[in-house]
Order: sequence, then C-alpha cells, then structure tokens
Amino acid sequence: MPPRIANPQRLSSSLSAHISSARSSQPPFSPASISSSSSSPLPSLLSSSTCPSCSQSYSRQPQRTFSSSPASSVTKLRQQMFDWLNGPGAAFRDPLPGSTNYLTAYDKHGRLIRAPDEKSPSNAEGKGNEPSLEPSDGLLPRESTSDLRPFPLNPHFVSQSVLSEELRNEIYNQIKIKGKSVRAVSVLFGVDMKRVAAVVRLVELEKNMIREKKPLALPYARAVHQMVPTTPLVKAPQAPVAHEPINDLPVHRLTEPQIFYPVSESRQFTRVDAGRVFSAAPALPRDKEGKPFNTPEAIAEVTRHPHQIERVGKGVDEEQVLQPADVRIPHPHLVAFQHDHITLSGEAKLRNQRFIERLEAEEAAENKAKEAKKKKQEASMHRVAPVESRFEFRFRDVVVSRVTTGTNGRGLEAPGRRYGVPSSERKRGTVKIPTKVENQRSGCELPRNMPRVVNELLLYEERRYSVLLSTTNMADHSPDP
Repeated sequence: MPPRIANPQRLSSSLSAHISSARSSQPPFSPASISSSSSSPLPSLLSSSTCPSCSQSYSRQPQRTFSSSPASSVTKLRQQMFDWLNGPGAAFRDPLPGSTNYLTAYDKHGRLIRAPDEKSPSNAEGKGNEPSLEPSDGLLPRESTSDLRPFPLNPHFVSQSVLSEELRNEIYNQIKIKGKSVRAVSVLFGVDMKRVAAVVRLVELEKNMIREKKPLALPYARAVHQMVPTTPLVKAPQAPVAHEPINDLPVHRLTEPQIFYPVSESRQFTRVDAGRVFSAAPALPRDKEGKPFNTPEAIAEVTRHPHQIERVGKGVDEEQVLQPADVRIPHPHLVAFQHDHITLSGEAKLRNQRFIERLEAEEAAENKAKEAKKKKQEASMHRVAPVESRFEFRFRDVVVSRVTTGTNGRGLEAPGRRYGVPSSERKRGTVKIPTKVENQRSGCELPRNMPRVVNELLLYEERRYSVLLSTTNMADHSPDP
C-alpha cells in the first residue's frame, strides 16, 4: 500500500516553485514566447493546480540572462579578431618561403620590416651592404636578430640557426668522399669541429636506416626547418655564411680564482707568464723572458709537440702548464692566417696557399704522431700464433705500483681491479659513459671534448675495445685479423 501524503497542498506549492525556477533558467528567446501561455505547458499546469499562490510565485521569479558578459563586448572582440586575420594577419596565411615568419619581423600593418621600400631610393642607398629586393630576383636581406625573436614579450630569446640539408650533405661529402680533415672542413664552412664530427656520424646513421628500409621522420624535419632559421650552403665565389664561432675557448678551471701577483714595472708580463702563475709554476728564466709566443713558428712548435710542454705537480695531480689562448684555441693556425692578412694584405692567392700548406703540415704531423704511438704499442705487445690455429695470443707487460694506481688506487695507467677499492658505478656525480670516440674508418680523430650526447648516439657503430689485464700476464683469445 503506497504511503499517504500528510500535507498535499504543501507538496504542490514546493513542486510548482521548482518548476517555475527551472523554467526561468532557460534562455529567453523572445518576449512573445515568454508571455504566451499556449507555447508552454507550465502556465496550464499551474492554472490547474489546487494551490492559488502557485501562479503568483511563478510570476515573481526573476528571469536570468543567458550570458553574464554583455553582448556588445563579445561582438567587438570577435570583430577585432577577424579584422586582424583579414588585415595584417593575412601575411601569415601564406608563409613567406625561406623565412621564419615570426610576429616580430612584421609591423602592425602586416608589412615585412626588413624588406626595403621600393618607393624611397634613399633607403636603397643607405643599405648598400645588404642585398636589395627586386621584383626580378626576389631576394630579401638576411634575417637580423630582431627578426628571430618568436615571442614579442620576451626580447631576450633569439632562435638559433640549424644546418640546412644542403650544407649537412656537403659536409659529409667533403669528409667521407673527398677525404678532407675535420679541421679543414670546419674552417671552410664556419662550423665547429664537434658539430662537423656529429654531422658525419648522424648522416651515416641516416644512410644506414635508409639501407635497412626503416621509416624516417621527414615531415617532422621539414616542419622544424620551416620554423627555425637555417644556415644555407653558399657556393664559390661568394663568401660562406658562418654558422657559429669556431674558435671559442671554454673557461679553464685554473683561471677561475682571482690571483694578485706583484710584477715590477720594468718586466714584460705576457700571457705565457700569466699561465705559469695560474698553474703555480716557477717563473721563466731571464734569458727566456720576452720571447714572442704568438708567431706562427712558436705556435706550431707547441701544437706539433704537445709532449714537450712543461708539467708541474706530483702523482695524480701532475698536469701541464697552462698555455696561452693562441695555442689552446681549436684553430691555432688562424692566428697565422691573420698575421698574413695584415702583412700580405694585397696578395690573397699567396695567403690562401700558405694557409693550405699549414693545414697539410699540421695533418702530416698529427698522422706521424699517431703512427709513432701505434708502433710503440705494437712493440710492447708480444704475439704468439700456434700452429694450425685460428687464434692469436697477445701478451703485454703491465706494471701495477703506487705510481700507476695513484694514492687513491684509481689510477688509469694500471689495469685490472684493485682489492679494497670500491666501484664507482653507484656513486653520484660520476661520468659512466665514454667521453671519447675514435674514427677508425675515415682516419680522423674526433675532438676530445665531444659532447656526451653525441657520444651516446655514435657508440652503436664503433667501439674502442680495451683489454683489461691483471697484475700477471693474461692471454687474450681473439681471432686473426
């Protein structure tokens, strides 16, 4: 049996109030539809109710609007948006090819700022160093720093250039096909040696993926090249566009502290003396003071014979004396080229010839040092090849002493594990990946300070296997080469 309602009049009043509030929350389409009683069933329902106050409560309910914001402001913002899309923003509907098309490169009227004005001849005369914009050739001036700011409210962020596909392939061809050195290609295209080495390895990786029929993210690469500035390949006789500074020198850890070193006014204090002070090395003798250190001959003497540099310290703390920046830069031969540019200002052909001769002499000296090191390693290794065997036993004499292991037992000159010295695998802050990769195929050694990320990408192709021998002679079973 259903339950009985104690007060039906009270229930009818609350129900009618709920229906009236729900009806008033709906959007008012037209005043006529609200006032009309035939278009909605609510008035007829309320009129048939037993409660006489239901119609009065429905008429007292305030009618709410559909939106809290005025309609005029929304219409104004919408109109402004479409005005910008059809006006200055129309330039971004069809992007300019070969340009980043950032907002900062255009003015408020949608005109390209770096494009010279054809109507005013004074602008063309004032910008004689930049290529002109002509209807026949369609050339534009190169993007400046102000054009490479993608965020208008952050003027300190500037997009950095990346290598174009043509320049990347040309770097690969110069090294792998024409056989040029990494140093020569770096000077030729204005690209850092670390980036040149990375380009060669990554292009080789791309060719291997194509050979193995693996998919490539070509649409993603095209989209990235359209959004960021690229360094183009400029062919002769035009001067190449430098991608980045190639002679930047990182801050050496010995030069970080501030040292007050008293020097007499009569003494000629050079960068060689400053390097000796930072290295805590004794001062040079009087007969060696004041000698030129930045001449081509003096620089070549140090770069071709690095083992002759004086060393200070004892044991593990032993290191070379800090050399001047003319010797430590990645391309010290450019100092000699600048000397020739000053002394031989009118003989460009002779300057280029001397520059090429220096590069060839430096490469020959490096190859000679590598051959001598390889012969020394071969002489210290004893080979035994048994009869009717495809294996060759290689023995090498090793020395494990306090000199080779160091005071902490972690010296790199002594092979094998040391008793009582814990492993550094789980220690924080230690470098656990290789930091050097040698190119065995192309015959060029990569820079020592190559970034770790590049090493991780390139270790899949070539690894340098080092044999760890214990304190006693250990035979290494390896197949005949």
